[in-house]
Amino acid sequence: TQLGRGEPIADSAKVMSSMLDAVMIRTFAHSTVTEFSANSRVPVINGLSDDLHPCQLLADMQTFLEHRGSIQGKSVAWIGDGNNMCNSYIEAAIQFDFQLRVACPEGYEPDARFLAQAGDRVTLVRDPRDAVIGAHLVSTDVWTSMGQEDETAKRLALFAPYQVTRALLDLAAPDVLFMHCLPAHRGEEISTDLLDDPRSVAWDQAENRLHAQKALLEFLVPPSYHHA
Repeated sequence: TQLGRGEPIADSAKVMSSMLDAVMIRTFAHSTVTEFSANSRVPVINGLSDDLHPCQLLADMQTFLEHRGSIQGKSVAWIGDGNNMCNSYIEAAIQFDFQLRVACPEGYEPDARFLAQAGDRVTLVRDPRDAVIGAHLVSTDVWTSMGQEDETAKRLALFAPYQVTRALLDLAAPDVLFMHCLPAHRGEEISTDLLDDPRSVAWDQAENRLHAQKALLEFLVPPSYHHA
């Protein structure tokens, strides 16, 4: 595309959507997704933005359903940075009717806009043990996301108490599942052995990214679709 040469997003959207049946955008600023969508003739999928990661949550919810059935009424714990994944878990709590407990350091809370929408479905705590107790699903993500590399040392020190370990999972429900959107930094946000724990379903979760996105495309682009 010509985006790298300064073409406005709206112009690129008009041209690209005339040639495609759907567009997936993986970007930093969420406004890129919304502006492209506003000027597109075809469905636009948020593959990841600084605000949200909805495609990953489709895979996560599918994985929970496959292993444990409906997530409605269950308790879910998010441990670590209140980042785009955390924001999407908040949206999922609303959509799928579960309770979410978020454990994060002060100053790294999820976006207040999403918290306001969730009401009492989401609880913020500082101690990860308080979030995990009785949880049916525990999820986390890297401590330093793309674009935050200059904060790495600070984040490693600040988030150290938020490492998810086998001992922390032992506080959860007996049938707890552990998820990580991958790639993981073993020895940082998770203990080195956690992905090998039988309670971890991270590999199924990763595979389901493919299947969830296939289903999403089938939903958005019916076989009879034709350009106007």
